[in-house]
Amino acid sequence: TKGVIFQGRTSGMNQWKSAHAAVTDTRTLTEAMVGADVVLGLSQKGAISREMVASMAPNPIIFAMANPDPEITPEEVAAVRTDAIVATGRSDYPNQVNNVLCFPYLFRGALDVRATSINEAMKLAAAHALADLARQQVPDEVAAAYGGKARSFGPDYIIPAPFDPRLIENIPIAVAKAAMASGIAKKPFFDEAAYRLELRSRLNPTNAVLAGSFEAARAHPKRVVFAEGEQEVVLRAAVSFKVNGYGDAILIGRDEPVRAGLTRIGANPDDFEIHNSANSRLVPAMVETLYARLQRRGHLLRDVERMVNHERNIFGALMLQMGEADAMITGVTRNFAATFRQVRHVLDPAEGHTPFGIHMYVGRSDTIFIADTTVHERPNAEQLADIACQTAAVARRLGQEPRVAFLSYSNFGNPPGAFLGAIREAIALLDARQVGFQYEGEMSPDVALNPRMATRYPFSRLSEAANVLIMPGLQSANISAKLLKELGGGRMIGPLLVGMSKAVQIAPMTSGASDLVTMAV
Repeated sequence: TKGVIFQGRTSGMNQWKSAHAAVTDTRTLTEAMVGADVVLGLSQKGAISREMVASMAPNPIIFAMANPDPEITPEEVAAVRTDAIVATGRSDYPNQVNNVLCFPYLFRGALDVRATSINEAMKLAAAHALADLARQQVPDEVAAAYGGKARSFGPDYIIPAPFDPRLIENIPIAVAKAAMASGIAKKPFFDEAAYRLELRSRLNPTNAVLAGSFEAARAHPKRVVFAEGEQEVVLRAAVSFKVNGYGDAILIGRDEPVRAGLTRIGANPDDFEIHNSANSRLVPAMVETLYARLQRRGHLLRDVERMVNHERNIFGALMLQMGEADAMITGVTRNFAATFRQVRHVLDPAEGHTPFGIHMYVGRSDTIFIADTTVHERPNAEQLADIACQTAAVARRLGQEPRVAFLSYSNFGNPPGAFLGAIREAIALLDARQVGFQYEGEMSPDVALNPRMATRYPFSRLSEAANVLIMPGLQSANISAKLLKELGGGRMIGPLLVGMSKAVQIAPMTSGASDLVTMAV
């Protein structure tokens, strides 16, 4: 039936409608909409007209939930007023209200604490968790779904998108807590941090691999320089880094654009340390430090002044060298090679270490480390041995027992080739060093990764498939890492720069905010 549910109405009434009967003189939807603040449509296409919308109160809220076509479209609303907040059930409009935002996670939380029922407190907890998420910084995955445009809480974004990766961890935890508080959970105690990690890992196995690193960052927060502080993706990463408790984010850039960018994404500029390399208080000391290093390497004082004032990567590296910061993340505006050259003007390799790059591939069931993907075009035997040792150490820090394979087109001399000598010398060096991990080579990738293929070589020292792949040259390493990133189905992290005296990471130019945070941690 149609029309206003009013006290005294008899036509088409029942006990459920009677509970909502109002004292009113209005009899039609058109009359009822005059001056209304909110309308919730649960009927059919065209039930709400433009004239009805125009008669509503200022800043009205319109939930047009009819499917597949709403009672009125956002375009029709916009044609008569611009102050309305409009939501529909459609994915092709902003503010999609869909039960997929709630039901899977509501059930997840209820099941994980063995709740005997789903009560109002649990439903409210889910609703409040959604509301809280809508006010937080929007992750890259959501921005990408909106054509790369960053979203923030406002008329076109009042509820998280169904593909928001934060839903899986935040809503079940809120529901589980509500169930426990209500006394209906048969499993009333749980480790929230462990539960959060488990939920994250269901969607992204990378979280399980990097959990130790993230927890260590929270336990020992650092001062990290975000060198490209005028870039929005960098600002979002810096905000996320700080909000998650990993440390203090230091931004390099002109003060006005940096502050405006932070304000635009909903952050308080006063919460961040900002340095303009043209006029920072650190410039005089930086010039003195860098000139002392470069004056006998063909650089005049004016050259050094120009480098400090105009090259943010050099400025950031000097902050590390002078103890003003603990680490630096850069790379989104300049390629790896150019950025690395600038960093090397300031910083040396760590004593006894070789600088190089590692790509880490995290799949559903395995984690693979590939090196060197960035620095050495044709590493010699000693460099190969160093790269193997340092990559094995990185794998161990991340909880992986390293099994190192030196890759080649050849398997133990068949077919022979001119470039096998360096690998064999590297193996001999590792033998002499008596390293504490498994290693073998030269071998092709299928023998290194496929246990069935490896049975042809019973003398191999690898007990299982290799998880550290040492490439014979930069071309094969870089190409392999990028092919795996595009075709592998997992997540590729890196390149991770290791072997430097200070902690510097040079991210790919295509990195999103979450990638930058991961590398910064």
